[in-house]
Amino acid sequence: MYSNVEAQSAAPKPPSSSQPNPFGNAFYGAGSGLIRGGLGAYGEKIFGSSSEYVQSNISRYFSDPQYYFQVNDQYVRNKLKVVLFPFLHRGHWTRITDPIGGRLSYKPPIYDINAPDLYIPLMAFGTYVVLAGFSLGLQGKFTPEALSWLFIKGLLGWFMQVMLLKVTLLSLGSGEAPLLDIVAYAGYAFTGLCLAAIGRISMKYSYYFLMPWTALCMGIFLVKTMKRVLFAEVRSYDSSRHHYLLLFIALAQFPLFTWLGNVSVNWLI
Repeated sequence: MYSNVEAQSAAPKPPSSSQPNPFGNAFYGAGSGLIRGGLGAYGEKIFGSSSEYVQSNISRYFSDPQYYFQVNDQYVRNKLKVVLFPFLHRGHWTRITDPIGGRLSYKPPIYDINAPDLYIPLMAFGTYVVLAGFSLGLQGKFTPEALSWLFIKGLLGWFMQVMLLKVTLLSLGSGEAPLLDIVAYAGYAFTGLCLAAIGRISMKYSYYFLMPWTALCMGIFLVKTMKRVLFAEVRSYDSSRHHYLLLFIALAQFPLFTWLGNVSVNWLI
């Protein structure tokens, strides 16, 4: 009995109706390989080009933030002289180029006095807020809320200066200057404001001389800088239009300095 059961279990089963296709696996393997290879190459092309595009635009408009903090004591002293006394600057106003890897770049501030930095603007902005608070204390009007409003007022003035320079470049058809360059150039205004604030604290009436003087110096500095550095990106040159815009930038420093230099509890005036 056991032999019959074993014989029946060992008997071959009838072949199934579905026959394997000898070409199916070949076509499937080849097709999937072509699809994977084609999609992979196409995806690499898309994402690779987009990555290069993003990196190129980031480097164009924002640059490397570390670049703007490569300074030393000698650079800071010389840069303050250029900003506060621009008419005494006998050298050129163009930046020193430094081609790296086939791309045009510029020397950092530690090697080029005309390069923009963010160290001086940030330190000058903080000093401006401290001096403004100290001036309010001498008037007996100091409060933490007033100091915070002065901080916001300074940031708003900085933003207005940045927008002034940016809109000027856009009106000339050149908005390709890195944003941090414009932020740095606009922030140098706080160096003159600090000097005027010191004059207000030490000798009250000297403020009325230092304020227009520092505004004039800042206007000259921006005119020289915009003419030699930022306008180099402009493709079409219109002499009369350039001169009017440069004059507008210089004249705009006087109301801006007057507004920021007026330290009071009401930050709107």
